[in-house]
Amino acid sequence: MVTEEKTEKKVKTTTEVAKPTEDQTILSPLEDYIKTASYLGTKVITPSMRKYVYRRRLDGLAILNTLLVDKKLAEGIDFIKQFKPDEWTLVCKREAGWRGAKMFSELTGVRTYTKKYPAGVLTNTQLDNFIETKMIMICDPWLDKNALVDSVKIKIPVAGLCDTNNHTADIDVLMIGNNKSNKSLGLFFWLMAREYMKAHGIDKNLPSLEEFVGEELVLEEPKKKRLARERREKDLKSGEEAIEEKMKALAEKADEEAKAGMSAEEDATKNVQSGEAVSEGV
Repeated sequence: MVTEEKTEKKVKTTTEVAKPTEDQTILSPLEDYIKTASYLGTKVITPSMRKYVYRRRLDGLAILNTLLVDKKLAEGIDFIKQFKPDEWTLVCKREAGWRGAKMFSELTGVRTYTKKYPAGVLTNTQLDNFIETKMIMICDPWLDKNALVDSVKIKIPVAGLCDTNNHTADIDVLMIGNNKSNKSLGLFFWLMAREYMKAHGIDKNLPSLEEFVGEELVLEEPKKKRLARERREKDLKSGEEAIEEKMKALAEKADEEAKAGMSAEEDATKNVQSGEAVSEGV
């Protein structure tokens, strides 16, 4: 009986530790969101996006609540996972997202439109490229507005990634974040691919986050810390240079004293030799 209680207690403790708290991210470490600037919005904040904004930077750019970025993305991915690869369509007209969108499509088999969305592809049955889809995901309600309008016409759900300057009307499942950067879009598509492949048992090697982004990711040092570090390094360098100059001066002084001593010794030797020569002459 005691053993069972201990086992139950142990299982409960393990579960509690594994469960993320309110101040933790779900999908990825906080550093990934910071390195990719996924939390960085624009200077424009629409009424529907205001509740997700944490504050403004000194330059006026809005800062999204990173925990909400992670939470809403997790909710969006949970929604997307309900559909098989041939049942939904991804649209990403923004060039910064083409790399990540194409890699996502290659890994999952989901139909993806980049560059240009074909007009009427969802609504005009007479077109040769007409398709039927149960759900559509867009990466910017403004740039992908044609796909959004078509989706509303045929009454299929829309998952959308919205920045602070986007209007969220007609978006059924909202994901928030920086939708203008290759870094942030690369992170979003990488997380989507990872979770979608798990859910649908797609056995492929998932490329690294940096491959999705297309460049090396570095966690930028905060400005205050960087300035303080540079100041310390400058002071240290100045101190080292001062010590070096002092040691150099001491060495030069020692050399001069040594030379002076040698000169005095030589003079004394010459005087002695001169005295001896005079004595011999006498």
